[in-house]
Amino acid sequence: MKTRISTYLLGIALLAAIVIALLVGLATPGHRVFINGNIITVDDNNSIVEAISIRDGKIEAIDSNKNIRKLIQKGTQVTDLKGKTLLPGFIDAHSHFPSSGLTAISADLSPPPTGRTSSIALLLDSMRLQAAMTPPGKWLLGFGYDDSSLTEKRHPTRQELDSISSEHPIYLWHSSGHMGIANSLALEKVGITEKTLSPSGGVIGRDANTGKLNGLLQEKSALSLTTLLQDFSFTDYYQIFRQARDDYSKNGITTAQSGGIGVNLTRALYWASQLRQIPFRMVVFPNHQSFGQQLLNGSYKQTDFNSERFYLGPIKIIADGSVQGRTAFLTKPFYKNPPAIPDYRGFPSFEQTELSAIVSTYHDAGFQLAIHGNGDAAIDQIINAFAKAQKYTPSTDPRLILVHAQMARLDQLKSMQALGITPSFFPTHTYYWGDQHIASFMGPKRGAMMSPTGSAAALGLKFSVHTDAPVTPISPLQLLWSTVNRQSVSGNTIGEEQKISTMQAIRSMTIDAAWQVFQEKNRGSIEQGKFADLVLLSGNPLENPKDIKQIKVLETIVDGVTVYTAETKNPKK
Repeated sequence: MKTRISTYLLGIALLAAIVIALLVGLATPGHRVFINGNIITVDDNNSIVEAISIRDGKIEAIDSNKNIRKLIQKGTQVTDLKGKTLLPGFIDAHSHFPSSGLTAISADLSPPPTGRTSSIALLLDSMRLQAAMTPPGKWLLGFGYDDSSLTEKRHPTRQELDSISSEHPIYLWHSSGHMGIANSLALEKVGITEKTLSPSGGVIGRDANTGKLNGLLQEKSALSLTTLLQDFSFTDYYQIFRQARDDYSKNGITTAQSGGIGVNLTRALYWASQLRQIPFRMVVFPNHQSFGQQLLNGSYKQTDFNSERFYLGPIKIIADGSVQGRTAFLTKPFYKNPPAIPDYRGFPSFEQTELSAIVSTYHDAGFQLAIHGNGDAAIDQIINAFAKAQKYTPSTDPRLILVHAQMARLDQLKSMQALGITPSFFPTHTYYWGDQHIASFMGPKRGAMMSPTGSAAALGLKFSVHTDAPVTPISPLQLLWSTVNRQSVSGNTIGEEQKISTMQAIRSMTIDAAWQVFQEKNRGSIEQGKFADLVLLSGNPLENPKDIKQIKVLETIVDGVTVYTAETKNPKK
């Protein structure tokens, strides 16, 4: 199936390459100048300048209007910013491109404020509409439901999905990405029966009263994307790819990430990138189970893929689940648990000895690592595993990325700093699930510490922030607003002491995100010699933090080429 997906994506790229070769407009302009701007460089001094000059896709000079005007020649493309704000292009520190495009071929079950699915009844109505448009026998998918946001505060059941259709295998993908609900035909299709046991690090859900399968599949039992897409057509794949590409471009992303993928999808994305069907740069995190093993045994090398447009980054490992999915691994129980399991605190993906062995194997071989850890017990496991690896094979600059680090404690942040671990936080959780964290998941004290950017900044611990799209929308300006304001959907502030300045937040989405993957010398700030990757905004985010969410992306620029303008509403092809 992975080969089929990559073949389709590669076919898209090759066909489009013929068209691209004929488009003069995609050629990097020889010389481009921006004047009269509010240009936030994000250099070491956070300098703000009036004008910049770009030559052959790289930043040539940063200076005053007067000095940059002297560089203008015949044929120079001059843009008068008229006081508007120009930033380094946003760097997606962690997401799953092109998974956000799944809404192009599935029912969007997102809860408010992103979508409208606030109850089981509305969810089932959406799936019935999707079933009416889907040929019998083909997978019927729902995307982004959240049990904690539904009126009923529960997952839908296998029986409820069976009532929609007995002719479609049905799977609803939870907003966390760590679980889903399958109907009877879907369970049968993937070989799960009443006799199937839950694997280590995974859960096959059962009804508390009858013991029968209820359709819930969590963590290592959850269905993979490749399984879900196995019956989709070339057109379906192209719709997914196109929607994701366009969403990232129109939101000012100039470096996107695909976290935890295999070699076939990596190859497809590589060629789509090289042939400019992906208009921004890509950073890929190979998953440790398959692609990582192939890199370890020498079947592939990271240098086989690396170019100015594409970078094969750290190996991705998952140490636990999600807080909102109640599968994160905690040292203390969730704030509110069902009476039958009052001490429930989630579970790890690996026992400590196994995780330590995996980490040491990659670290000893010289690979950078990116390890998903949400709960503080999982973070303890990661820190312990890496401390052991560093003891036997010391690295002076390892930059292990602790992805999410959502419930990191202050003592853990100090340990990260000592070991060369850098967290990538997920502050949009404060908006989408902040109220649930306080009321149900973590409680007032622990909930206020979620994504502790303020504590990390006070320590001088370098970090990035991310959206984890498609878990939350790929919206850097929403991310910036959430990081600075930490306001929930209801308007509550989630951890006043964890707020950081707007400039610090901008750095965590640009230069510090580039630094995490060893790319700070070529991107992430507006400095001489770096890629001319820029984003033009309708307002200045430094003026009023509360208004950041109202700012729009007007233009996205990669290599000095405009790949999106708000006027056209679509990325330039």
